[in-house]
Amino acid sequence: MDIHPTLIAQIKKHLSEFAQHDPGALALWQSISHHYYSMERDKRLTEHAFEVSEKEYQELLNDLRRENDLKQQSISKIKAVTLALDANSSTEHREGEDLLDVIQFLERQIVKTKILEEELLQAKEIAESSSKAKSNFLSVMSHEIRTPLNAIIGFIHLMSTEPSLPTQEDYIKAINISSQNLLNLVNDILDFSEIEEGKIEFLYSKINIRTLIHEIKLANTFRANERENRITVMLDEELPTYVLGDEVRLSQILNNLISNAIKFTHRGHIRIEIHKFAEGENHQQIQFVVKDTGVGIAPESKTLIFERFTQANSEIDRQYGGSGLGLSIVKKLLELQGKDISVESEPDKGSTFTFYMDFGKCPEEEITLSPNEDRSSQHLAGVKILLVEDVYINSVMAKTMLKNWKAEVDLAENGQIAIEMCLQKNYDVILMDLQMPVMDGITATTKIREFDPHIPIIALTASSSYETQNDIKACGMDDFIAKPFNPYVLFETIKKRVMRVV
Repeated sequence: MDIHPTLIAQIKKHLSEFAQHDPGALALWQSISHHYYSMERDKRLTEHAFEVSEKEYQELLNDLRRENDLKQQSISKIKAVTLALDANSSTEHREGEDLLDVIQFLERQIVKTKILEEELLQAKEIAESSSKAKSNFLSVMSHEIRTPLNAIIGFIHLMSTEPSLPTQEDYIKAINISSQNLLNLVNDILDFSEIEEGKIEFLYSKINIRTLIHEIKLANTFRANERENRITVMLDEELPTYVLGDEVRLSQILNNLISNAIKFTHRGHIRIEIHKFAEGENHQQIQFVVKDTGVGIAPESKTLIFERFTQANSEIDRQYGGSGLGLSIVKKLLELQGKDISVESEPDKGSTFTFYMDFGKCPEEEITLSPNEDRSSQHLAGVKILLVEDVYINSVMAKTMLKNWKAEVDLAENGQIAIEMCLQKNYDVILMDLQMPVMDGITATTKIREFDPHIPIIALTASSSYETQNDIKACGMDDFIAKPFNPYVLFETIKKRVMRVV
């Protein structure tokens, strides 16, 4: 018989020997023992349940503590972020605040941010409007200034091709030099904004390096003589006759460097050196050096001189004047072509500016003139040209120049008349001004392209902005010449387009 040990002990303690072994009581003892075992099992189960509950409670408590710690850390980090967003927001935080308070604060910050975004958007729109207004103003100024300059420079060229008295020749040269200096200054001022923004587009054409340097030297000789300076040029014998590059921008760089050297040199020497530096399959690299024996530059001012509107020191500004744009424009134009400029200088011993530029090789079929050939002997005999120009003095000048080259020239005063004339007569080339009454050159070109997609149309415009150049390409024009134009560039451009048509 399996009697619970506790029950056996109680029976032995409280009952007689006879009662312990009484067969009639055996069933009672077994029943009571069964309850003892049940109670013991229930007790163990209860104790186990309490142990499990305590463990789960401790685990749950630890989880809650970790979650609370994480919550506090999150609140602290969110506070740190809000403080980083707004240093003044610290006054809005309180010790012991919960996540809901921080979220409400963030909501207020989001509202503030949205208001700020709207204000920034408005400011951006105002800035863009201002930039557009500035661009339009510069475009108008470019047209208004370059248009009369175009007539001045053009008529000077015409006068120089006609017989004149020796004294008149000197006057013509002086006027030409002065007009070129004025043009360079105008180019610097009007181009500066677009140069800074990197909106300059380089227009590549055939350049005769020797002829270009000769013309640049001639343009600067008069001013050099005024300061009793001497200009010499040293050209590498291995220089190619022609290269492909942007003649206008190269001239702008060299003129600024030479003009700067003349300004800071008195009774001295300016030397221009040009060397062939390297050659590839399709390009040639040329080194340009401009040396002077002028006042020189202090070491601490070498970087300062390339800043806009800045001179090496205030004394130079008062003594020599100048806009302070020249060297800045030189550096910007070179940087836009992936190049740089270096300077070596000592006070009172002069300065040397050096830069390198890559040029394309000029195909043999593009070479129409030899280095020593007189350009004035060239002609456009038999070439039918439609000149579209509304400014009378410019039309007279351009028409005279073209007729001197033996071209056949008709004049249209605006784009509408040009369209009507193109419908009535076949032309070899159209020279199209852009800003005209009744119909502008862009609109006229677009309409002409609808019935004649092949005739060469060359833009002649006093506005050379980036936007204008994009408009010229978009409307279907073939080429672009900025006013005031170099007569030889005009001749070569027409000749090139006529040869392609033929």
